[in-house]
Amino acid sequence: MLVIGIAGGSGSGKTTVVKAITDRLKEKVVVIPQDAYYKDSSDLTDEEKRNQNFDHPNAIDWPLLCKQLAQLKAGKTVQQPVYSYISCSRSKTETVTVEPAEVIIIEGILIFNCKELREQMDIKIFVDADDDDRLMRVMARDIRERGKNVEWVIERYSKTVKPMYLQFIEPSKRFADIIIPQGGHNKVGISVILNTVEKALRESKKGDAR
Repeated sequence: MLVIGIAGGSGSGKTTVVKAITDRLKEKVVVIPQDAYYKDSSDLTDEEKRNQNFDHPNAIDWPLLCKQLAQLKAGKTVQQPVYSYISCSRSKTETVTVEPAEVIIIEGILIFNCKELREQMDIKIFVDADDDDRLMRVMARDIRERGKNVEWVIERYSKTVKPMYLQFIEPSKRFADIIIPQGGHNKVGISVILNTVEKALRESKKGDAR
């Protein structure tokens, strides 16, 4: 089993890199998104929800994420939580059943900020991208998928996304084994990742055979 961590700022192209790996390895891969592990905020007021900082490490339920990753590595099935950005709450009744796989991908902006989680990873990848490119992708995503407007996105980017990127996310790339500049547009970088993953997977199987 191989655990791959893929980090980078919001809109950096992490999803493109994840898709390239899953397209190559097909059913051998399961993806664990950090976004599913935001702490439940259903008890907050609407104003508190609007001001919630999703880009701070304290927003993540690290103990649950680390526990479920360890269970997957041990060959156990887990019930991944379902989180809604619109209501800022974790579903009380719905979960996603996740089965163990040969390759587990942990994907998210803050995943290298948790030492316990980092230590469970075999390969750590940081997807880097230009700030302007990231802003455009974040704007398109939040409007399309999260029901936000342009003014909200720009205000959130300036007040939380960019400052948190500089404080927590960008510094975390020092933990990466591989840094991919130009985000998901870097076809050479993605090719290097795919070759590295397939080589590591072969070596892992050889080790298991012994």
